[in-house]
Amino acid sequence: MTPSIPTASTQPTELRIPEALKPADGRFGCGPSKVRPEALAALAASGASLMGTSHRQRPVRALVGEIRRGLAELLGVPAGYEVALGNGGTTAFWDAAAFGLVRSRALHLVYGEFSGKFAAVTSGAPFLDEPVIASADPGGAPDPASIGPASADGPPDALAWAHNETSTGVSLPVVRPPGHEGALVMIDATSAAGALEVDLANADAYYFAPQKGFAGDGGLWIAVLSPAAQERIAELDASERWIPPFLSLQTALENSRKDQTYNTPAVATLFLLAEQLRWMLERGGLEWCVARARSSSEHLYEWAQRSSYAAPFVADPVRRSPVVGTIDFEPGTDAPTVAATLRANGIVDVEPYRKLGRNQLRIGMFPAIDPADVEALTTCIDWVVERIQR
Repeated sequence: MTPSIPTASTQPTELRIPEALKPADGRFGCGPSKVRPEALAALAASGASLMGTSHRQRPVRALVGEIRRGLAELLGVPAGYEVALGNGGTTAFWDAAAFGLVRSRALHLVYGEFSGKFAAVTSGAPFLDEPVIASADPGGAPDPASIGPASADGPPDALAWAHNETSTGVSLPVVRPPGHEGALVMIDATSAAGALEVDLANADAYYFAPQKGFAGDGGLWIAVLSPAAQERIAELDASERWIPPFLSLQTALENSRKDQTYNTPAVATLFLLAEQLRWMLERGGLEWCVARARSSSEHLYEWAQRSSYAAPFVADPVRRSPVVGTIDFEPGTDAPTVAATLRANGIVDVEPYRKLGRNQLRIGMFPAIDPADVEALTTCIDWVVERIQR
């Protein structure tokens, strides 16, 4: 199979999928992901009293406090760790981490767009040494447990990779690699948190944003920080390094401990995150969320393996993401036409990551997405493919 994306321009067909075959909710995006209608209804009904009010006062601070406690419960945050929040999303956190967590040199595992973006940040930072980069082609990944000995140019003091690489659908475990004592383990959990198992004792900074697994809106970063990470933040804050106030993790920590953010947050984002946390915890917490995503992904990958025209992009079943499914199509099946036809029928955001350039679909399977809808999606894909290939 050569799954490079077709070069011809594709347009949706005039096909109309029978309503009985369609998923109840046709949103399968990998970020922003589906926001539950019930959460939006709650925002309209009771969130209005918070909109336009001070984030320094009790009502919004109570919301932030609920979020911090809810995340601690959901993720099993160890004693001594802090849940910190700041504005700007994961991209802002990469910059903040370069200023406030990396002392001199980072080591990055790069196996897709987003793991590569953080490596680019530390590589471009003029106050840091050149990072060590261990890379793999998209669809594969380096093994975190096999990170080699320290570089001859100096040992890295921070080790960074993604729990789930959103661009490729590759998942890696959160572990402490041997031979790197004293180095902080920094995990991008943007599309993993709340849906993948994790032992946070193996991480020093487990950071994410709410617009994927937490079925909310963007513009916020959240980081679970170990005592070692908090000490590093204080050390660098007290050093001669200039740190922009907006990117100061020390300032973010100080404000988070007061249940607030340094800058004015998007209150609707906070409300939707709190609403989703309640929904997750009421249904059984992380164990339930993991099982729900697994149910969706097992169906998707089994369907692809049975298919005559599709196959999982990630070859190693152990590395296949339970929340971001990437499915390659054979050259004779035009995935862009399939995606466009699905979109014309109200089934949206299954296009592949734009820079990957493959003839594939990418399907979000976060906890908010009903496994029954994933099953209906694959039925619809088969229905469309059968008719466009006639």
